Parts: sequence; C-alpha cells; structure tokens
Amino acid sequence: MSVETRENRLKRLHIRSWRRGIKEMDLVLGHYSDDMLAGMTGEELDLYEALLGEMDQDLLSWITGQEPEPEHYSALFARLRDHARARGFAQ
Repeated sequence: MSVETRENRLKRLHIRSWRRGIKEMDLVLGHYSDDMLAGMTGEELDLYEALLGEMDQDLLSWITGQEPEPEHYSALFARLRDHARARGFAQ
C-alpha cells in the first residue's frame, strides 16, 4: 500500500476544486486552490479535503450566507470568503 505524496495530494485537491458541479463553486474553490493550497498545513488540507466532499448546493448556500456553514468549517469559510472578495467574486 503506497502513501500519497504531498505533491500528488495537492494536484488531486486542485483538480477537485476546479471540477465541481456548479460553476460558481468552480470559481471560488478553484481560484482558492490556485492561490492557497501549496501553503496549507496537513491539518488544513484535511479540513479542505473534507469540505470538497460536501454537496455543491450546500457549499453554495454556505458561501453566499444563505445558510450558516457547519461550525467546524467556520474559519475555513472566513478565509474562502475573504479570498473570494479579494478576487471580486463576492461583496
């Protein structure tokens, strides 16, 4: 059984970030992964990977503030929202 290298993990998460089911989430998560994945710790990558396992409709409602995100994602969503605002995707 082989262990996934960090480089391969980053590539896999990057692809998953850009290939969502909803274009808005492609843009938010894809650009976030472009800019942020390489600097994330293993623990941060674990949380981000768990987030990528969530349904796109849920992610969209959380990122737009229509519904509150689960508490364990609060810090990550704050960073995602800040990044999206800086990129001009959100107000």
